[in-house]
Amino acid sequence: MSYNIADLVEHTIDLMPERVALVDDTRSVTYAELEDRANRLAHYLQEHGVRPGDKVGVYSRNTIEAVEAMVAIFKARAVMINVNYRYVENELQYIFSNSDMVALIHERRYSEKVANVLPNVPAVATVVTVEDGTDLPLPPGAVEYEAALAGSSGERDFEERTSDDIMMIYTGGTTGLPKGVMWRQEDWWRVLGGGINFYTGVHIEDEWEQSKGGASGNTPMVRYPIPPLIHGGSFTATLHSLFDGGKAVMLPEFSGHGVWQAIERHGINMIFITGDAMARPMIDAVSEGNPETGEPYQHSSLWVLASSAALFSPTLKDEFVERFPGALITDSIGSSETGFGGLSVAAKGTTHTGGPRVKIDGSTQVLDEEGNPVEPGSGKVGMLARHGNIPVGYYNDPVKTAETFKEFNGIRYSIPGDYARVEEDGTVTMLGRGSVSINSGGEKIYPEEVEGALKAHPEIFDALVVGVPDERWGQRVVAVVQCRDGSRPTLEELRPTLIQEISSYKLPRSLWYVDEIKRSPAGKPDYKWAHAQTEERPADNHAQAPGSK
Repeated sequence: MSYNIADLVEHTIDLMPERVALVDDTRSVTYAELEDRANRLAHYLQEHGVRPGDKVGVYSRNTIEAVEAMVAIFKARAVMINVNYRYVENELQYIFSNSDMVALIHERRYSEKVANVLPNVPAVATVVTVEDGTDLPLPPGAVEYEAALAGSSGERDFEERTSDDIMMIYTGGTTGLPKGVMWRQEDWWRVLGGGINFYTGVHIEDEWEQSKGGASGNTPMVRYPIPPLIHGGSFTATLHSLFDGGKAVMLPEFSGHGVWQAIERHGINMIFITGDAMARPMIDAVSEGNPETGEPYQHSSLWVLASSAALFSPTLKDEFVERFPGALITDSIGSSETGFGGLSVAAKGTTHTGGPRVKIDGSTQVLDEEGNPVEPGSGKVGMLARHGNIPVGYYNDPVKTAETFKEFNGIRYSIPGDYARVEEDGTVTMLGRGSVSINSGGEKIYPEEVEGALKAHPEIFDALVVGVPDERWGQRVVAVVQCRDGSRPTLEELRPTLIQEISSYKLPRSLWYVDEIKRSPAGKPDYKWAHAQTEERPADNHAQAPGSK
């Protein structure tokens, strides 16, 4: 028995070959067609020297071909490398080199960057280019995607796979260089892919259980993973759909109105987002209605809205709960290094203070510096830690692996650096990543909490909070904000809203106004960019720190 990603997809293919697996706005692909096309690409890669354990990059937006490529790479027992499509050439060269990539599958729109980088990464010997409507010249030596498929076999005749085969996901690199997190495929599946019941913690022991469950239903779930597939959560949502015979909607571009139009067109049941960066444009768009027809959007098919891995502000959750009272709206915590860690269900009127509050699963704890569990209700802040099914470590980085994966009392934990507090009822309040926390006068202040408070004000569309040097306090809290409709609220005007959400010592003392907040394609904050804004020019607005330390 093998708990392997390719095997789990193939079980679905064998039980439901004629069911639609993937769809975009122009075409659909059945599970049988996915099998044929992924087999052909896997054989092409093998014919060009790709061996088990070799690294193959996927440099693409969310497309049907990107999912076919993912499945093909797993079928060949190679390791997929997620390539951020917003990377500049230096960043591309880093990821190609750091991962020891030997082959690349990319959309044609990125051909010029690929061509410029390839001479510096000679190990990347095989390049396959996916047509996307652009007319850029192919990189030297590249082969068109459809030509590669046409010349290879569609048979499933691959070697036996194992649960130990590696799945790797590169981190976003918002606070440092991206790192490749290596998971055994069974461990990843247990934590994120459905191999364990999220609510009961019971393991699935039959590798066919998900596909059999999907085959027993007449109406497959239609999922729309909105963030780019470079994001671990979107990648997971797509594979989870393939494991249980669902239909996944692949659309390469995001907009608030585009989401609701897609829900209308495809009858989408579940959407996956990454916090406010997607939720805010969506709630604005659904409030406005369809600009093409002047009518309200039809969204009765939507059952579930799931957010993860980025701040989902309490005030914004309230707006969704009020507008969609019949839908399940969830906010979960996790990271590339831990996978799923806990879940909360949004409900109207819950507390707005602090960060997200979730019920953690049985494999997640909050530990103090000595590796002991933090007592509920103690008020102490600890580090979120997961044990059991956790990654092997970081690829090509033994030092960082030793810093993140630690053993306490005979138990190996993944501790990526997220601070948290355990409440009296056992729930956990997330405070934020330690690497971006602000130390002001001895008090630790976590940016996400302040960002959520800022976005509770109706004139603030988006915000990033950082610490800047301060002669008296060491650091002071400042904010880079994107406002609505040309407004520029001052800190004095923001204060009545802020003091309802956070303590006075956490209030921002300076504001920088920008036209747009820079985030990753998945909506994650770019704190390096925010720091640069504060260094390039004077603040637009100052306020005296209210209260005292």
